Amino acid sequence: MSGILDQVDQRTRLVGRNRLELLLFRLEGPQTYGLNVFKIREVVQRPPLVHLPQSHPYVCGVATLRGATIPVLDLAAAIGQPALEERGRNVIITEYNRSVQGFLVSEVERIVNVNWEQVVPPPEGIGQGTFLTAVAHVEGAMVEIIDVEKILAEVTHVSMEVTEELQQTGQRRRNLVLAADDSAMARRQIERVLEQVGMEGVFCNDGKEALELLRRWAAEGAPELDRLAMVISDIEMPQMDGYTLTARLREDERLKHLYVMLHTSLSGVFNDHLVKRAGADEFVAKFSPDELAKAVLRRLAQLEGGELGGERATAGERAEA
Repeated sequence: MSGILDQVDQRTRLVGRNRLELLLFRLEGPQTYGLNVFKIREVVQRPPLVHLPQSHPYVCGVATLRGATIPVLDLAAAIGQPALEERGRNVIITEYNRSVQGFLVSEVERIVNVNWEQVVPPPEGIGQGTFLTAVAHVEGAMVEIIDVEKILAEVTHVSMEVTEELQQTGQRRRNLVLAADDSAMARRQIERVLEQVGMEGVFCNDGKEALELLRRWAAEGAPELDRLAMVISDIEMPQMDGYTLTARLREDERLKHLYVMLHTSLSGVFNDHLVKRAGADEFVAKFSPDELAKAVLRRLAQLEGGELGGERATAGERAEA
C-alpha cells in the first residue's frame, strides 16, 4: 500500500500530454475499474466509519483522517451493485469538484500509464443512464472508468442555478460557446449555466470531437466560428484531453486566437501556472454555477469592449491575417 501512496503523490504533480495515469481497483468480481490519479489524495486501509442517521444511501459513514471528517461512499452501491459493506477493505480519498470524499472499494491494484487515445467512450447505449463514462484497454483487459462527478452530484444535489443578479438575456453577436466534456452530468451543468446568461452552447464529448468540429467550421467559413465567444474544455477526456486540444488549437493559424477556458474537476492540483503551461487563457474549477457564469460574462465584456472600440477582428479576419 505504501508503494501505491508514493506513486500517487508523485503523479499528482505531473502534467502530461494526452496521457493519464489510472489507479486500478476492484469492487466485487473480476471487473477492473479505474480512476484518474489526479483526482486522488491517498489510498488508505478502511478506517473506522461512523454511520450518520438519514444520510444518503451511498454514504456508508464518515471517517476522521488527519484531523478532517470525510464522508465515505460505497462505490459499488453507487453504481448499482450490491453494497460492499464489510467486504470493502480500502478507501480511495479523492479531491475533485471542490470536495473531498472517500470511496470504499474491495481491492486496490496498481497504477498504470495510458494514452488518452486508448481511452474511448463506452459502447453506444451502454453509457446512457449509467455511471460509466469511458473504457480503457490496459494489457488486453477492459478497464471501466466511472463518472464520479455524476455520483457526487447525486449525493450532494449540486445546484445548476445561477444567482439572479448574474442572469442575463439579450442579443449578442458573439453568443456561442463550444464546450467539450465527456461527463454527461458536466455537459448538462454547463448548458444550464449558459442558458441563464443568454448564451447558446454546442457540446462535444471529447477534445478530438471538438477539434474536428472547429477545423470543419474554419475550412467551411462557417458563421458559427465568428459567433464563438469561447471554448470551455474539460481536461480529462477520452481520445484527446484538454491539454492536447488547447495545444492543437494554438498550432492552427485559423484557430489559435480562440479563448480557451479549462473547466476541470481537478481542483486540488490545478493552478494558474499549469493553465499557462497548457496554453489556456483561464481555469475555473468544477462546479460552481456562479463562478462559471462570471467567467463567461467576463469574456463577453472583453469581447464587447474590444468590438465597440474597433480593436478585435472577427475570426475570419484573424484567419486571413
